[in-house]
Amino acid sequence: MQKGNIGVTTENIFPVIKKFLYSDHEIFLREMISNAVDATQKIKTLADKGDFKGELGDLTVRVAVDETAGTITISDHGIGMTEEEIDKYINQIAFSGVNDFLEKYKDNANNIIGHFGLGFYSSFMVSKKVEIITRSYKDGAKAVKWSCDGSPAYEIDDAERELRGSDIILYVDDDCKEYLDKQKIQQLLNKYCKFMPVPVAFGKKTEWKDGKQVDTDEDNVINNVEPLWTKQPSTLKEEDYKNFYRTLYPMQDEPMFWIHLNVDYPFNLTGILYFPRVKSNIDLQRNKIQLYCNQVFVTDQVEGIVPEFLTLLHGVIDSPDIPLNVSRSYLQSDRDVKKISTYITKKVSDRLAGIFKEDRKGYEEKWDDLKLFINYGMLSEESFYDRAKDFALLKDTEGKYFTFEEYKTLIKDNQTDKDGQLIYLYATDKDEQYSYIETAKAKGYSVLLLDGQLDAPVVSMLEQKFEKSRFTRVDSDIIDRLIVKDDIKNTELDSEDSDKLSSAFKSQMPKLDKTEFYVEVQGLGELSQPVVITQSEYMRRMKEMSRFQPGMNFYAQMPDSFSLVLNSDHALIKKVLDSCKEATAEQLKPILSEIKGQEARLAALHQQQNGKKPEEITQEEKDDLNNTEKAIETERNKKNDILANFAKDNSVIHQLIDLALLQNGMLKGAALDKFLKRSVDLIR
Repeated sequence: MQKGNIGVTTENIFPVIKKFLYSDHEIFLREMISNAVDATQKIKTLADKGDFKGELGDLTVRVAVDETAGTITISDHGIGMTEEEIDKYINQIAFSGVNDFLEKYKDNANNIIGHFGLGFYSSFMVSKKVEIITRSYKDGAKAVKWSCDGSPAYEIDDAERELRGSDIILYVDDDCKEYLDKQKIQQLLNKYCKFMPVPVAFGKKTEWKDGKQVDTDEDNVINNVEPLWTKQPSTLKEEDYKNFYRTLYPMQDEPMFWIHLNVDYPFNLTGILYFPRVKSNIDLQRNKIQLYCNQVFVTDQVEGIVPEFLTLLHGVIDSPDIPLNVSRSYLQSDRDVKKISTYITKKVSDRLAGIFKEDRKGYEEKWDDLKLFINYGMLSEESFYDRAKDFALLKDTEGKYFTFEEYKTLIKDNQTDKDGQLIYLYATDKDEQYSYIETAKAKGYSVLLLDGQLDAPVVSMLEQKFEKSRFTRVDSDIIDRLIVKDDIKNTELDSEDSDKLSSAFKSQMPKLDKTEFYVEVQGLGELSQPVVITQSEYMRRMKEMSRFQPGMNFYAQMPDSFSLVLNSDHALIKKVLDSCKEATAEQLKPILSEIKGQEARLAALHQQQNGKKPEEITQEEKDDLNNTEKAIETERNKKNDILANFAKDNSVIHQLIDLALLQNGMLKGAALDKFLKRSVDLIR
C-alpha cells in the first residue's frame, strides 16, 4: 500500500472547494460523467488508430445510487489508469497559495474548476470520501484503488477489477443526502448529460407488472448520443427539426423556422437555433438557448456568447472552443466568444434576408411573430439594424406590408408637410382610433399600425435613422395640424366668443385621476366632427419611453394631457354658442364691462412702472397693481361661474363631451350610464 499527501501547497483544499463551490455543487455529476465519457472516447480513438487491438465491448457509462451504503458510483469501460497515471493526474494539483487562491476566485465558483483542472475534485463538494477503482487498458496493467477522505492524505492499494476502465465511488456527505435520491440524480442527468456522445445508463428500464413497477433487463439509457445538431443538414427533414424542438421544449408552440449552424473555421461551432412565436413578455422567453461543449451541457444563460436580442431564440449551440468550466465574466471578455457572437448575428441576418427574398408572402405571414425579435435586435445592435433595414417591415391599418424604402416612396408625395418633413402617421389601436384613422384616410393619407411591445422606442429610433421624418400618432392633433400643408386657418370667432365656448365646455369636463384637459376653439370645417379629443405626441411618447428607460421615470408620474378641440364651424357648436350668449348676456354684461375697465387700468399701471427699477416702485404702486390683478381675477371667476351654471344644464354640451370621451375609451361607469340615459331622452 502507498500512502501520501496530495501535492498542494495549501494545507487543506477540500474545505475551500466545499465553501466556494457550494452554490454550484450539482455540477459534480456533470464533471464525473464527463471524465468517464472522455476516457471512453479515448479508448475508441486508440482502437481507430490501431493502438488498441482488444475488444471494445460495451462502452456504456453507468451511474448507480445505493441509498443504504450512501454511495453514488460512476463506472466506465474506458482507458482506465495505472498507478503512475493516478499519481500524475489525481495527486498533483498546482496552487500558488491559499490566500491568492481565495482572493482571486472567491466569486467565481466555476472558474476555480476550469482554471485548476479540478473536474475530478468537484466530487468532494458532496462527498466525505471518494474511491477510484481503475484498471488501465495497457497490457499487463493491474487494478489499483485510490481513496481519500477529504484531507490531503490519500491511499493507493491493489484492487480487483476484471475489465479495463474506472469506477468512481462517492460516499455522499451527511449534508448532501438529497443526491442519494434517484429522482434528483435522474433530473441532473437529464439536465447535463442527455446529449453526451457515449451512452449513459442510470439503472434499468421499468415495466408495470403484478400491480407495481419492476426493473427489466434493459439499460435505462438517458441520452441521445447523436443529437440533431451533430448531423449534416442535407440528411435532415423538416419533421426532424420539429421533433427535436419538441424534445427540447415539450410545452412550446411549433417554431416558425430554424437555422442549422455548422462551421469549423475560424472556430468550431455547431447548433440549431429556432425562431419561436414571440409576441410579448420578452423576459419570459430568455434562457432558452442551451450551450454545450462537446455535447456536455454548460449553461442556458448565454448572454455572453449570443447578442442580447438573440437570447429570444430557442435551441442549442455547441462549441469545443468555449471552455466547459468558465465564469460568465470570462465569456463576456473572451475574443473567440465575441467572434462566435458576430458569426451567429450574421447567420441569423442572412437567414431572415434569404426567407424575405425567397418567400415574401410567407415572410409577411410570419411578421407579427418576428416583429418583436427584429425590433429588439435593431434597438440593441447597430450592426443588426444595418442588415435588418432591408427586411424589417411596416404594416398599415389595412394589413399591407412595406419595407422602409417602399413605404417612404408610397407616402412622400402626399405626406410631406410645408417644411419638407415627411410625416409617418400611425395608430396603436385600430378600433379605439378608428375615427381618427378614417379622417386621415379621407385626406388620402396612409396610417401605420404600430401596436407592438417595442414600437414606442422603435419610433424614436426610426426618426433618428430616417432623414427629415417625423412619426405622429393619428389622434395626437386635428388632421390639418398633423400634416400642415399651409398656414393654419384661424377660427372666425372673436376672442370673447371663443373664451365663452372654452370656459363653458371646460367647466363640464370630468375630473379623472392623473388626467388634465385643455379646451381650444378651432375652425375645422362644417363637415368635420364638432368635438375632437387629441393627446400631445411629445408627452405621450415620453411617458411610453419611461417604461423602457428608468431615468425617465418622472414622465411616468406626470398626468396625461388631452386637448378638447371645439370645431367652431360645426352647426352644433354654433348652436351652443348662440344659446350661451342668449342665456348669459344680461348677467355677463356688467362683469365684462368691469373686466374691460380693470384690464385698461392694469395696462396703464404697467406702463407707469415700465422702465423703473424695482427699488423705485413704491409700496402703494405695488399694492395698486396687485389689487387690480385680484379684481380682474374675481370678475373672471364670476364670469366662469355664470358660464358653468349655463353649461351644467345644457344637454348638448354634455352629450358632445361624452361622445368625445367615448370615442377615446374614457367614458366609463356612472358617466357612461348617464350618457346612455341622456341619449335616450334626446331621441324621444
